Amino acid sequence: QVQLVESGGGSVPAGGSLRLSCQVDENTFNDACMGWFRQTPGKEREGLATFRTLYGNTYFHDYADSVKGRFTIFRDSDNYTMYLQMNKLEPEDTAMYYCAATRPYAACPKVLSGTIGTSEFIHWGQGTQVTISA
Repeated sequence: QVQLVESGGGSVPAGGSLRLSCQVDENTFNDACMGWFRQTPGKEREGLATFRTLYGNTYFHDYADSVKGRFTIFRDSDNYTMYLQMNKLEPEDTAMYYCAATRPYAACPKVLSGTIGTSEFIHWGQGTQVTISA
């Protein structure tokens, strides 16, 4: 059973920053595409960023247009943790944030029309709430 454990959500004023963390097992960390997503009530889950190790220190990452330039996805291989650094936060960023992983050896979904699909991701964390005040 693959488990993803998120942390780091909270409340900050607009313009502030937060860093989310997602810890996962070694095999998932090395072999799967991992991503960050968010969802607000009544809306579909939105893909934000993806990350995948290709080989050695070579990796792939990409972003949805909605967060490009403000959010950064990165990983720490020493503790199998993926992060999402979120800067210049806006009230529209208020949502439940989730990390997720695909099956092993799956490619990350391509960014199409500025968005990242969710169907390839089969393992999900419990979510962490991010609230940005105006």
